[in-house]
Amino acid sequence: MKNQQIVDKIGLAAMYEQLAEEATELAHAALKYARIIRGENPTPIPEKAAAFAVIEELSDVELVSGTMGLFADLTLMDEKRQRWCERLEGIE
Repeated sequence: MKNQQIVDKIGLAAMYEQLAEEATELAHAALKYARIIRGENPTPIPEKAAAFAVIEELSDVELVSGTMGLFADLTLMDEKRQRWCERLEGIE
């Protein structure tokens, strides 16, 4: 099944709902992994499993967004990275 067929089958609104769900799952996985990295507020999830969960959820987000024809704007990303770097220059 092609991407547009998937969108046509379930509808654009449902695709955005799926994207929001996957993005939320990615956020939760990243937060859980951060807890492990910091060693604060322990979680029973092993570190490797938590790291894999982040990759899995990111893959889900990219799958859904790609199916919808949504892709990152590389020029915008470069501009944002530059501003980020500028903010970090003053931090020791």
